[in-house]
Amino acid sequence: MEIQLVIPVFLSFAFSVALAPVIIPFLRRLKIGQTERVQGVSTHLKKAGTPTMGGLIFLLSTTVTAVFYVKDYPRIVPVLFLTLGFGLIGFLDDYLKVVLKRSDGLYPRQKMFLQILITAVFAFYMIRFSGVSLAMKLPFLTGKELSIGWMSVPLLFFVVLGTVNGVNFTDGLDGLASSVTIMVAVFFTMAAVGLGVEITPITCAVVGSLLGFLVFNVYPAKVFMGDTGSLALGGFVAGTAYMLQMPLFLPIVGFVYMAEILSVVMQVSYFRVTHGRRIFKMAPIHHHFELCGWSETQVVAVFSILTAMTCLIALLAM
Repeated sequence: MEIQLVIPVFLSFAFSVALAPVIIPFLRRLKIGQTERVQGVSTHLKKAGTPTMGGLIFLLSTTVTAVFYVKDYPRIVPVLFLTLGFGLIGFLDDYLKVVLKRSDGLYPRQKMFLQILITAVFAFYMIRFSGVSLAMKLPFLTGKELSIGWMSVPLLFFVVLGTVNGVNFTDGLDGLASSVTIMVAVFFTMAAVGLGVEITPITCAVVGSLLGFLVFNVYPAKVFMGDTGSLALGGFVAGTAYMLQMPLFLPIVGFVYMAEILSVVMQVSYFRVTHGRRIFKMAPIHHHFELCGWSETQVVAVFSILTAMTCLIALLAM
């Protein structure tokens, strides 16, 4: 069992480390660079021009590694589909923004339609072909499951779309989304082993590919993942949670994702209700801590440590 877990980690890590020196200069030649908002955190202005769309590195690494295992581990297919599906949406958004210079990328309606479409295909597969029940394991109640009948389908849409956009909001500091998702992927690997669900090749592949990507994404980042990477990671997290029947564990292991998206919702809602007042100095919440005087590396370290602790709590909850 140990060797089955280690091999995909090393394979995907090697692919990531090998791909990065090829993809990063390519992105730089295409002038696919990050644009920083003037009204944002002032220290981020120096990041303007750093290549983005680097999510291609770990998306390709994860996919190539997973393909080796698809025949013997068919249950990784829906997770891989959701990862690639949302990764493609992110790629289209990034491409329109940074290559075709359409500042908004995909229009909100286009992006939402594509996200709903990918989620609908995933839901259809889960119900008709996966053999995995939509009943959900209950945290801290070992062996207990919650079944809510037809309501599980709209809940699936809510969980998938919420998780994907939560991860997307988390991607705002060098190495933040990568570090947090490595912790979550390790938790899912341990959960899959404990539950006997054969999806470990893709959870381990994500761990390895993100570790390889983090070599180039850690502060000061040589490349950013862009929506290509953050949406793909959101798809991975949501898809894996459903294959393990663990969507109710996401508020625990994905506490940082949840805090990021809730901070944006709270900020926007409060701003509209009070006609200009704010709860946080800036949202998503990682920028609030930066404006409170925390360094970028300090925020990443604290959020990563927090995720490690919440993952331990989730293990206890199993």
